[in-house]
Amino acid sequence: MKVLIIRPDIMPVDISLALEKKARKNEAEREPDQLVTPGDIITRDTGYMRGHGSYMRDEVLYASVAGIVDRVNKLISVTPIKTRYNGEIGDVIVGRVVEVQQKRWKVDTNSRLDSALLLSSVNLPGGELRRRSAEDELSMRRYLSEGDLISAEVQSIYNDGSLSLHTRSLKYGKLGQGVLLKVSPSLVKRRKTHFHTLPFGASIILGNNGFIWIYQTGAEEEEGGGGFSVDLSVVQHGEREVMARLRNVVSALANNGAMLWDSSIIYGYEASAKYSVTELLSPDCMRDVAHLTRQRLQLDEE
Repeated sequence: MKVLIIRPDIMPVDISLALEKKARKNEAEREPDQLVTPGDIITRDTGYMRGHGSYMRDEVLYASVAGIVDRVNKLISVTPIKTRYNGEIGDVIVGRVVEVQQKRWKVDTNSRLDSALLLSSVNLPGGELRRRSAEDELSMRRYLSEGDLISAEVQSIYNDGSLSLHTRSLKYGKLGQGVLLKVSPSLVKRRKTHFHTLPFGASIILGNNGFIWIYQTGAEEEEGGGGFSVDLSVVQHGEREVMARLRNVVSALANNGAMLWDSSIIYGYEASAKYSVTELLSPDCMRDVAHLTRQRLQLDEE
């Protein structure tokens, strides 16, 4: 709110609220995002290093993809708005087994190349720590077969950019009954943990690769937090309804460009209480839930 006091004998005085002055100061300090398309000039300065999504020609730095310019010291890169998953060591992923090979499984992780889960990188049934034998290799399809969903962690990155996974921790392993949802990897906020037990009776795994797994609370823990055995018992109607609502809320936030982490999902679920599960499939209801969620997140920041 701004008030201009004008009198003939004095200069105009600009009176603004302290909150607005602070907001304007923060906006002035923050460099605006630079949106570029392929072929746009990013900078003509020669003191910068070329990063991903850019190329140099005649000492001018151009964008090779459409996205937002990211500057880290002297390194300039372009982060694509919509892209395949580029893995980093330590990322939590949800993937689907697409092929059983010799001593490894090929896993679809929403990246450019299939990832590899080595037989030596999984916990054997019973938690045995020993060298893998020919008998283990012949039993690989009993552990994981084509179509199975798993949660895993990125262990290393090969030279061609494909990922090597592991499930040595008890929280990783084969996934049982639940709902799989695919969103853009750029919408999943990087946090200390991506396994969340939500307060309304459902749990969620926010994969850094954009695959999100929703399941009933306690289902995975009863099987040792993963492994190779899953619970295929009937899921009660109330729990199915909670999972369906949670799936629609996550979809609403993702379709409207909202970042996904535990707080935003909880706020979105609470904002969806005035709608039925099926009403949440409506674009208008989706926009309303995303808008209410953003408002609560902004209040938390203030």
